[in-house]
Amino acid sequence: MIIDTIKNAPKYFSAHPLFAKAFEYIQQTDLGNAADGKSDIAEGLKAIISNAPGKTKETSLQKFECHNKNIDIQLCIRGIETIGWKPREKCTSPKGEYNDEKDVLFFDDAPDTYFQLTDGQFAIFYPEDVHAPMIGEGEIKKLVIKVKI
Repeated sequence: MIIDTIKNAPKYFSAHPLFAKAFEYIQQTDLGNAADGKSDIAEGLKAIISNAPGKTKETSLQKFECHNKNIDIQLCIRGIETIGWKPREKCTSPKGEYNDEKDVLFFDDAPDTYFQLTDGQFAIFYPEDVHAPMIGEGEIKKLVIKVKI
């Protein structure tokens, strides 16, 4: 997992061939005024913009998730978002089977730690990062970029 600010994004371009293109999209898009929805950025990159009320920890933990085929770049556009995290290797209670179509596996474990993102901060979640996003109060506007592995 990586946590940082947009200003430092170029440091991570070498971590995956599509990261430079993903962060270029972030820099060139008026995210504050962007409408909710999904769109294709380029081959292997999808953007999901949402503006929704924050959830309780309990509600978010119902979907304590990780992915096998995608890396998530999650950027807080507006608001304060708390995210729960735990390394996948320490998760012992899968909640159902891996859903190949949706590329998601849920766990019934508790996070090891919680952290906050606010305007212009992002987290990068690899397949080994189990995460529970959107914890908070008030509206949270965020962007998730799905980066195909």
